[in-house]
Amino acid sequence: MTKDFAVPPVVFPSGGSSVGANVQQRRFPATPFQPPRPSSSAIPFMSFDIGSAAASSATPAGPFGGTIASSSSFGGGGSSSFEDEEPLLDELGIHPDQIWKKTRSILNPFRINQSVHKDSDLSGPIFLYLALCLFQLLAGKIQFGVILGWIVVSSIFLYVVFNMLAGRNGNLNLHTCTSLVGYSLLPVVVLSAVSLFVPQGAGPIRFVLAAVFVLWSTRACATLVVSLADGGEEHRGLITYACFLIYTLFSLLVIF
Repeated sequence: MTKDFAVPPVVFPSGGSSVGANVQQRRFPATPFQPPRPSSSAIPFMSFDIGSAAASSATPAGPFGGTIASSSSFGGGGSSSFEDEEPLLDELGIHPDQIWKKTRSILNPFRINQSVHKDSDLSGPIFLYLALCLFQLLAGKIQFGVILGWIVVSSIFLYVVFNMLAGRNGNLNLHTCTSLVGYSLLPVVVLSAVSLFVPQGAGPIRFVLAAVFVLWSTRACATLVVSLADGGEEHRGLITYACFLIYTLFSLLVIF
C-alpha cells in the first residue's frame, strides 16, 4: 500500500541578477596594511657595523656627533677597573690586620698595647662572641642570647660607671666601651675552650682556671679603659672592680 505526499511546487526566479543578490558569499579577512621596509635604516645612530666597531676604539655614528667606544678605550679594559677597587672587607669596615693586632695585644696581659685600641670597632668583638658561643655549644650549652645580652648590659654598665666617676671630664663613649669589653673577652673564650678538656668532677681545678682567666680579662679591660679615657687614672680601683664583676659573670657561664 502506497501513500501519496503533497509536495509544494518549487518556483525559480526568472532573472539571474536576483540570484546573486540573495546568495550570501563568504568573504575572507583581508591582510592588514604593512608599509614597505626600506633597505637601509633611516636612523643614523642605529646603523653601525659590529665588526668595524670592535676593530677600532671609536667609530663615528653619523651626523649627531656620537661615538661608539669599545672596551679598550676605558683605561685598558675591565681588568684594571677591578684591580683599582677596594677589597670587600674594607668596604664593609672589617680590617683583619687591625683585628689581629688588637687580639694579639690582649694575649700578653703584662704588656698591652693601648695605641691599637684607639680606633674602636665591633668586628673583633662579634668574632669573639661567636667563638665563645661555639665553645659553649660544644659543651652542650645553648647560650647565644644570654651571652649577647650580657655583653650589651656589661658595656652599658661600664659606660655608666665610668662617666659617673669622671663627671664632665668623661669622654668614653658606648661604642668604645663595647669594643673594649668585647676584646677583653678573649681570656674567657680561652677558658671556655680549655674547660672542654677538664672533667666535670674536677671542681677545684675549674675554679682555679676561672680565677686566673678572670684576672687576665680584668687587667686587660681596666688598663685599656684607664689609658684611653681622660681621668681614668684617678679611679683605677673602681674601674677594675667593675671589670672584675663583668668577667666573673661570664666565667660563671663557663663553669656551671
